[in-house]
Amino acid sequence: MEFQDVVDRRRMTRSYSTDPVDPAIVDRALRNAVRAPSAGFSQGWGFLVLDTPDDVRRYWEATAETEHPDDWLTGMMRAPVVVVPCSSKKAYLDRYAEPDKGWTDRDEARWPQPFWDLDTAMASLLILQTVVDEGLGALFFGIPPEADAAVREAFGIPDDHDPVGAITIGHPASGGATGSAARRPRRAMDDVVHRGRW
Repeated sequence: MEFQDVVDRRRMTRSYSTDPVDPAIVDRALRNAVRAPSAGFSQGWGFLVLDTPDDVRRYWEATAETEHPDDWLTGMMRAPVVVVPCSSKKAYLDRYAEPDKGWTDRDEARWPQPFWDLDTAMASLLILQTVVDEGLGALFFGIPPEADAAVREAFGIPDDHDPVGAITIGHPASGGATGSAARRPRRAMDDVVHRGRW
C-alpha cells in the first residue's frame, strides 16, 4: 500500500471480529513505533501488549463495565489485541541531565509541553498506520482516569510510566458504533492552515 493510501484509509475502528491477529503484524507495528522521533533520543516510552484472551478480558474488567456493555464496548471487547502505550517523564528528565544536555536541575518548567507524552503519541500513530497498512483496524482511545490504578495493578505498570491511552487492534467487523467522523465534516485546509501569519 502506498503511504498516501495508508493516511487516507486510516479510520478509528470501533467494532471487531473475533478473528485472531497475526503476531507478526503486532511485532511490525511495535518495531515501527520505536522508530518515532523523541526529544534528545530519550525514547521514554513502553508498550504493554495484551494479546491473549485472558489478558484482554482483564484489561476490560479493569477499565469498563463488562456486565452489560453498550454497543461501543461490545464491539471493542472483541478486539484480540490491546496495546497500552506508556510514557516516562523520568526518562526525559534523566536524559536531559546528561552532560551533552546539562539540565541537571531536572526542572519540569524547561518542558512547556510534555514531550514524553507527545513522543509516545507519535509512536502510537505509527502503530495505527502500520495496522492500516496490514489491512486491519485499530482505535486509539483514553483510559478512564478512575481506572488508571486498576490497570497499573492488573498489569504491573511501574510508577515511572504513565499510560497515555490504549490501542485496540483487530479485523474490522461490519456495522457497530461509528465515531464522530461519521457525523462531522473534516475541517477545510483553509480553516486550519495559516501561512506566514495567523
